[in-house]
Amino acid sequence: MSAETLCRQLDCGSVLSLGRPESSSRTDPPSYSRNLQITCSDPDEVRSVGGSSTCSGRLEWKHHGEWRPVDPFYYSWTLKDAAVICRRLDCGSAVSTRQREESSCRPVWVIDSDCVESKSTLKECVVTEDQSTFSVLEITCSDSVRLVNRTGLCSGRLEVKSDQRWSPVCEEDLDLQGAQVVCRELGCGAPSVFKGGMFGEVEAPFWTRDFRCKGNESALLDCGGSGSGRNTCSPGKAVGLSCESPDYIRLVGEPSRCAGTLEMKDVEEWKPLVEWGSGWDQRSAAVVCTILKCGSAVSTRAVKHENRRPVWWIRAPCVQTASSLFQCLNHGLYYNYEGLEVICSDSLLKPNITFSFSTDGVSEAMPQGFQALIGTSFNITCSIKPQYEGGDFQLIFSDSVTTQSYTLTAVNHSAHFLFPPATQSHGGQYSCVYHLHVLSHNFSSESQTLSLTVGDPLRDLIIRCVVLIGGLLIYDTALYCYYKVKTRQIPRDY
Repeated sequence: MSAETLCRQLDCGSVLSLGRPESSSRTDPPSYSRNLQITCSDPDEVRSVGGSSTCSGRLEWKHHGEWRPVDPFYYSWTLKDAAVICRRLDCGSAVSTRQREESSCRPVWVIDSDCVESKSTLKECVVTEDQSTFSVLEITCSDSVRLVNRTGLCSGRLEVKSDQRWSPVCEEDLDLQGAQVVCRELGCGAPSVFKGGMFGEVEAPFWTRDFRCKGNESALLDCGGSGSGRNTCSPGKAVGLSCESPDYIRLVGEPSRCAGTLEMKDVEEWKPLVEWGSGWDQRSAAVVCTILKCGSAVSTRAVKHENRRPVWWIRAPCVQTASSLFQCLNHGLYYNYEGLEVICSDSLLKPNITFSFSTDGVSEAMPQGFQALIGTSFNITCSIKPQYEGGDFQLIFSDSVTTQSYTLTAVNHSAHFLFPPATQSHGGQYSCVYHLHVLSHNFSSESQTLSLTVGDPLRDLIIRCVVLIGGLLIYDTALYCYYKVKTRQIPRDY
């Protein structure tokens, strides 16, 4: 049996080396001296074809000696999955991935993307080997720059590829304009931080040229520059780079920017996000609230829309570990009626506070509160719009002397505080505070403050009578004075 046949039967690549093991010698038994050591190439032979370079285009994988395109089928390939392929291609960071329809049906390999990161070979992730389709997977990796030791696709230590070798860059050889070019080349936002020593040190030879970029170049190697005269760098000077997240997301459909249906923008197009599979919960929503700087997640749910429209599919398990929601998207062309609603803490609505009085008493509404008579039973209702389930209402009362509070559990999004016949001690300021506890976080929102004045009917009657009599006396006095003065001005006839 030839070495090539053996490698093929083992489902490996081609023969890389053939020879005797180093342990064999002339003193070994004859049966061992005939042993051979065969090294086969990596069974995962992948390539990208049809793109502008070997680092972009239709993804193809060689299996059982046959090259076929990879079909995402119903598996959602994200940028995190594509990053695994980019490393196998010896390319830079993953920039984009999408599903594309071809004009003719062709045999494909269907690979489960959920296992790509955790398995050592793509062979372990094959779903079916007998599949033909019009759908293929396209990926784009950066050609000559990558971020390693990274915390996400847009943060890490910068390395540049030249002559098939990756080299780190010294901090002194990259300025802000160069950092802008790198971030754009990787499909990320503007650079937020770039300095040495952010992502560990290396001893490998450094890049030997400085980068003099204008900031509008499409690739870092397009920038001018001259030899820096170094192949080493001072400790702590290997440049690390953090670019802003490429997430352009928003919540729409509610008065607050921190509540509504989740949408993401890609290539000037806003589309709703729809959960792929399962796992979307308030922890996933919390990532959205953090990106939008809207506090913490209060609630989230799937919602239905009247019209079927283009959507992005998002893989929920990816959201909580990725540095960007963009990494978790499936960029195929899909239509759906569904969407994801997210409510963040900064959009917690203010509760309402209302007073009601028994019919055997008399009350009077005022601009900022109410006036009631002693002996009038009254009820204070705290309520909130039905956005959230559960919670508590706290009724806070204060006057010039003391502050008191009463708490009731929300039932049907409201709570009713019943008071006995009013006394003057009930006069003061009242407000409702809604409390909600979600995912170890406490949220609260307070209503406007209303005042209640409580009066004695007899005292009020006496006061009104005194005011009336006093008014009449003043009126009579003024009228008397008027006529007194008037009569003095009339001349007498003699």
